[in-house]
Amino acid sequence: MATPIPDADLLAGKSQPVQDTKSAEDLESQSRPDSQEIEPAQEEDLGYHDNSNVPHLGYLRLFWYFFYNFGLFAWGGPVAQIVLIKERLVIEEKWITLARFQRAFAVYQILPGPEAAELCMFFGCLSAGRMGGIIAGLGFILPGFLLMLLASYLYSLAGFDNVYFNASFRGVQPLVAAMILRAAHKIAEHSIIDPVTKKINPYLVIAGLCTALNTALRINIFISLAFYGLLYALVSLPRMLLPSLLLFVLQYVAYAVYVVFRGIPSPVSLALGIAQTPSLINLFVLGLVAGSLSFGGAYTAIPFVQVEAVLKGGWLAQSVFIDCIAIGNVLPAPLVIFATFVGFQGGLVDGKGVGGAFAGAIVITLGMFFPCFLFTVAGHELLEKLIRNRFLAKFFDGLCGAVVGVIAVIAVEILQSAVGGKNEEEVEDGSSVVGEDMKMVLKKTVMAATAAVLYIMGLAVLYKFLNKWTPLLLLAAGAIAGQFLFV
Repeated sequence: MATPIPDADLLAGKSQPVQDTKSAEDLESQSRPDSQEIEPAQEEDLGYHDNSNVPHLGYLRLFWYFFYNFGLFAWGGPVAQIVLIKERLVIEEKWITLARFQRAFAVYQILPGPEAAELCMFFGCLSAGRMGGIIAGLGFILPGFLLMLLASYLYSLAGFDNVYFNASFRGVQPLVAAMILRAAHKIAEHSIIDPVTKKINPYLVIAGLCTALNTALRINIFISLAFYGLLYALVSLPRMLLPSLLLFVLQYVAYAVYVVFRGIPSPVSLALGIAQTPSLINLFVLGLVAGSLSFGGAYTAIPFVQVEAVLKGGWLAQSVFIDCIAIGNVLPAPLVIFATFVGFQGGLVDGKGVGGAFAGAIVITLGMFFPCFLFTVAGHELLEKLIRNRFLAKFFDGLCGAVVGVIAVIAVEILQSAVGGKNEEEVEDGSSVVGEDMKMVLKKTVMAATAAVLYIMGLAVLYKFLNKWTPLLLLAAGAIAGQFLFV
């Protein structure tokens, strides 16, 4: 799984590391599984099964260890978090060998969910069994979850009509759009690289481009991801190139037939409709689906939540959704913690009051993290056997290539919203409210142009400065600039 942040690079989940550490690219290149089998004697030399240095900690001590050492300092996005875990547990304390760590990291790259949380659970399992894995994962996640709960509550108290509050987030939104586009680029750099040859794979490029096209054609996201994952797996098989090409053409023939008889699909066809209302059960299922399909890291979960809550359900405004991503970028937590904010807002919309909002935040977070807890506790050895299956490995590679196209389309949509491409006064058919004052039109035009300038400047900064603190400082600067530009 190619990972996706707070750094635009960290946004991609494959960002630049902190100084004096190995680059994320080196970390990934050494950790991807390959097709070569390792002899048992070699495995012993590499320490793949050696637990002699792993301390056996009690549950309370284990929780505090991961809470204090990793949860409170999970700043800078997934790569910074992974480097922190590696430096402390592998390099300094030598719980396991570096080769074993890289092998474990390879497993969690392919599986959905935040790798840093999964690695904490992996080490917790080594120390105190399956329950230890759960406790270690909770210790890592809890600080960010509590901070996001607090941020969600303060956001609701500030009110959507507060001019200063809105101005700061108006300044932040184009920068978030820039971070997502930078993330799409960074994810693409790794998702389209063949893990064996280390060269650009044209089939993975096609998977990404065609998934973006399918999303623009309003073909359901889940259909596209599954189709291109399967198609790439078939292409990798002997004598399956021609049948795969035929299958590729048939998808657009089927789409043309659908359009002839049913018309162009509506925008809501991109979603499954699993959260048309933000009830507690719907929020849990929304988190569960997004968490189960978050191949490519946290930013892959964004399209799933966006189409269900913003597009299909309509109970979450696009601007609020962008705000929650911005908040998630500045907290010491896996970026998927943005789901906590979504659940909080859903609980408010559902009319259950503040208590319902907190309940919504909790259940969607449980759903989002449940898959990675399940996969990790199920057993690392079993997962390793599964991902070493050639057909499944190719399926996941194709799926990760296709994910890039989905994120790219969402990045464009968020950009349009962030720079004011669609005014609130627009009606569904695209026509504007008649008789709008010219002064107001001019003001909106200037605001959109200002947001566009912020977007370009933000993108330039993210490409120029690769430090893990760049996104945090950029968002802070945007919030301050908003007070001068949008009040």
